[in-house]
Amino acid sequence: MGVARSVTGTAGAKVLVMGIAGVLGILSSRLIIGHFGVDAYAQYGLLNGLRNLLPFADLGIGAVVINAIAEAKDPRRSQQVLATLTTALRVLTVSGVVVAVAAVGIQLLGLWPTLLGDGLTAGGDVVAASCLVVFGLSLPLGIGIRVLIGVRRTALQTVLQGLVSPLFLLGVLGLVVLGATGDAVALVAYLAGSLASLITLVVAARLLAPQVLRAIRDVPAVRRVPGVRVAHVAGPMLVQSIATPIALQSDRLLLSHLASRDALAQYSFATQVFGLVMQTVIAAGVSLWPHFAAARSSRTVISPARTALAFLVGALVLSGALVLVLPALESFVAHGEIEVPAALALGYCAFVAVQALNYPVGMYMTDERGLKFQVVPVILMTVSNVALSWVLIAPFGAAGPVLGSVIAIVVFQVVPNSLWVRADLRRRARDADGTSASA
Repeated sequence: MGVARSVTGTAGAKVLVMGIAGVLGILSSRLIIGHFGVDAYAQYGLLNGLRNLLPFADLGIGAVVINAIAEAKDPRRSQQVLATLTTALRVLTVSGVVVAVAAVGIQLLGLWPTLLGDGLTAGGDVVAASCLVVFGLSLPLGIGIRVLIGVRRTALQTVLQGLVSPLFLLGVLGLVVLGATGDAVALVAYLAGSLASLITLVVAARLLAPQVLRAIRDVPAVRRVPGVRVAHVAGPMLVQSIATPIALQSDRLLLSHLASRDALAQYSFATQVFGLVMQTVIAAGVSLWPHFAAARSSRTVISPARTALAFLVGALVLSGALVLVLPALESFVAHGEIEVPAALALGYCAFVAVQALNYPVGMYMTDERGLKFQVVPVILMTVSNVALSWVLIAPFGAAGPVLGSVIAIVVFQVVPNSLWVRADLRRRARDADGTSASA
């Protein structure tokens, strides 16, 4: 599958999935609020967001799996791919058990109300522990997503993950029919996610047969089947998976301390709206990963420059369209109670633009050298992002954190990453010329 076809196919699938998920999400929310009440809905939102605080739970192992599959000439018969899958499943299993045990430990110590605050209903602590136990034990199932990305079936992976919304709606309907309490709604969300991951793993196992089943069989045979080295790629990826959420998810916390509730509501609404474009950029960007990995393996020199410019143009067009329909969205979705300031709307257009420009470059930098180089810039981006957001909230309100993110990403990611890619392209071109001359 060509790069352009893969990107457009994934982007189209993401838009379709988001549209369906949006409609089903509205139906699910109406059911929850109508049958179980606002408190149950609030607890569902609180607990469902816990997984967003654990993006590092896979310990960066997904990057190792994607690279191994994408770089293999015949991934269905490659011993390196088999060993990598086996190692990844072992790491994810250990990580998942640690998360589950920690959740149970917090429950036994009675710390969930302290950690989560007043958003928990009576019995909500048991539900919180159950949700993270399900999340932890389901971590190995996530290998299916990485396999599909590695075999360049990112659009299929996007569609399969879209099953979460209908599965969740069916689960909520089941609770209503059975007359259950609303406390279990969040647990249904985690079970729906786990079931979607299981389906994805089954499909991935068929596409990469017999490697996944063999890897599952070899997981307990630690002495007979030794693992492979993964820290060289997983380590730098883990740093990014920890730093990036801190930079981008701290905005609401800063606004809650330094700004009004109106500013927080404006930021949340704008994030929800422009997040539609951002999710499309991310999904399309990830589809580039296996293409660049395969190019490295075959010593083919491919620059991400044109793709980055295409992403930039696409992001600006989509963001501009959202700005035009923003007044209608404010009226329909927010009932006219939230008005997004012009500075915030333009700030989000800039934020989406710089992310779109940086994503293809980041997907090029997914080998060991590229990932290691990104460690220092992403840490600097995180620190500067939080500092700038803190300073800019006073003069710009809800737009402050977004503008801080734009500046930090441009200075500490777009610029250094682009310079590194330029130097790497020159190095690889020299190596390719040298190889040709020797031949």
